Amino acid sequence: MSLTESTDHQPRPQPQDGKLTRLLKRWFLRPGRVSFIHTFSRHFRLVELEGDALKTAAWIPGQQIQIGIGAGMTNRTYTPISWNVQDGTTRILVYLHGDAPGSRWMRALRPQQAFDFLGPRNSIDLSDIPEPCVLFGDETCFGLAKALQDTLGGRRTRFIFEVSDLAESRLVLQIVELGEAVLIERTAGDAHLADIESHLRPLASDGAQYILAGKATSIQRARQALKAKGVASSRIRAKAYWAPGKSGLD
Repeated sequence: MSLTESTDHQPRPQPQDGKLTRLLKRWFLRPGRVSFIHTFSRHFRLVELEGDALKTAAWIPGQQIQIGIGAGMTNRTYTPISWNVQDGTTRILVYLHGDAPGSRWMRALRPQQAFDFLGPRNSIDLSDIPEPCVLFGDETCFGLAKALQDTLGGRRTRFIFEVSDLAESRLVLQIVELGEAVLIERTAGDAHLADIESHLRPLASDGAQYILAGKATSIQRARQALKAKGVASSRIRAKAYWAPGKSGLD
């Protein structure tokens, strides 16, 4: 896998947990540590997590984990690409989204650093997705897309992503072997969503299952376009990962 220079900032001092918070974490969270970090580009990282607690977890592709990112019970949610119960490891493909708390924590992350996590928990179950399948999302969904590809073995699966940087996204998708995806660059006022609709509508008559994930407003627009073409709600699975102006939506 290709690596690039890291542009990390120095870790910021973190406030300490009180006695009650430490007790709650022992009750509800499980410990792990970071085994390695690959920096693919300015905004993307592949992170492997390890720990004995991962050996006893029953993960279904598409399920998510919540990782504590600082003092208190603050956490962020990630979709694993893979899970190895024998080795007690899981991998996540992370998109550093702006200057949000999760992105700051991830930039400061180092190998062998300890963390607490909760899950796996239900999100989008990829284990029973029929073919053909179409996934529409954005950079926050690259990990979900890779898990889907590995689950279906790459058969009759199409990926459509709205992205902010075409070159960076194309590089990362090639590294994780999702290079056949359709990439559409974001434009002011979400004018690019009309282009996305033009890619989705011709697929509506092929009986495909649709997975819509990522930005809440983009999911809503894509769902409306599919329903206008007669796609039944039973053929659409949706999960919003984020929305403008909202922190920690998922």
